[in-house]
Amino acid sequence: MTTALSDPWPAPLASTSRGPLDALVSIPGSKSLSNRYLILAALGSQSVVLEGLLRSRDTELMMAALRTLGVRCEVDAREETTVTVTPPESGRFTGNVRVDCGLAGTVMRFVPALALYADGPVTFDGDAQAYHRPMAPLLDGLVQLGARVDWLGEEGFLPFVLTPPEPDELSGERHVRVDASSSSQFISGLLLAASRWSHLLRLTHTGETLPSMPHIRMTMADIQSAGGQVDLDMTGDTGQPATWSVPSSFVQLPSHVLVEPDLSNAAPFACAALIAGGTVRIPLWPSTSTQPGALLPDYLRAFGAEVSLDEDTHILTVQGTGHIRGVGQLDLGPAGEIAPTLAALATLADSDSTFTGIAHLRGHETDRLAALSTEIRRIGGSVEETADGLHFHAVSRDQLHGAVMETYADHRMATFAALLGLVIPGIDVVNVATTKKTIPDFVGMWTAMLGQENEA
Repeated sequence: MTTALSDPWPAPLASTSRGPLDALVSIPGSKSLSNRYLILAALGSQSVVLEGLLRSRDTELMMAALRTLGVRCEVDAREETTVTVTPPESGRFTGNVRVDCGLAGTVMRFVPALALYADGPVTFDGDAQAYHRPMAPLLDGLVQLGARVDWLGEEGFLPFVLTPPEPDELSGERHVRVDASSSSQFISGLLLAASRWSHLLRLTHTGETLPSMPHIRMTMADIQSAGGQVDLDMTGDTGQPATWSVPSSFVQLPSHVLVEPDLSNAAPFACAALIAGGTVRIPLWPSTSTQPGALLPDYLRAFGAEVSLDEDTHILTVQGTGHIRGVGQLDLGPAGEIAPTLAALATLADSDSTFTGIAHLRGHETDRLAALSTEIRRIGGSVEETADGLHFHAVSRDQLHGAVMETYADHRMATFAALLGLVIPGIDVVNVATTKKTIPDFVGMWTAMLGQENEA
């Protein structure tokens, strides 16, 4: 559905006159998997058909970046979520070009892996907000592989020019060491680069913490599904990942790949069942998945939801009463991208909650911890930042009030505000269109879930 959206957008209240929610919500394809598959398809030598690919701003930016580098991305005329990816015949990517990363972390941190194998320098730029997202660890790793980086602005951030090494320098056993404490995408980007390296490449994380290990395991699994190999060595009693070893191999995805629904993008709709009361069903939920969003059912149960998965139909059913209990302490390190969504539950819960393991969210589309704290206080809630997360103080719902809520060009801040608007009158969301980053028609899906298609 393509309609003009008012700005700010009045978040709809859940209608009590219609009774509890009762909705089936189909979720578009996973952004994380879509952009990894696009990169791996480009790294191969044969065409790959990706079915169920997410069509959002982030994936459009990724396909535009690949086309700039000489990769063909052809959209099926009958089904826009089916895309055929064909790598350059020469095996080398086009240099002397400019890549627009927008605000997409997977573009700015994965595409330089391809630029390492380009035939000339590649300039990377993006949205103004992207200039605040760190890049140094990834580029330090690529420099260790022979690339040269010239910063065009502040060192360590976009924009920059990456000049690849000469073809005969893209060989030899290497050991790359980087501190990826601020983003797992640095490890994923370097693993993608390593999957095409002509000799054994070892990658060691030198920091004390590493966020979102499930995203790294997703990258490992995707490389392995393309015929590559990634071995992970653990260290010490903490079990922290230490070194990944990537032997020389040829990566080629199967000729046809089906993309799973985005389980993290299912979170706002699933959480709506807890906040408004009722049932939300989500089809095509996988029995197992490398997506961090696969942890969502357990998180929802901690807040008091009833969650079940029908193994025959693959429908996930989430039921809530409108009453939300606090969770005490919850480690969201494995799935920090869900934290803004769960923050809506914690804001409305009947007792305190503490989220830990999400210090890295300060370096996402915006400083998400600061943004959440600001917006929760704006509506009368009580929250404080901690060293690695947030502590929510329970307040009665009658203390919460409407306000114009900022989104900071961050799609998850927009869905966070929409969730609060289910039960707090007068919530207006600035730039709700930022949700197009990962959900092409969030507003249409949201109002349809509420049975308010004609009232948006």
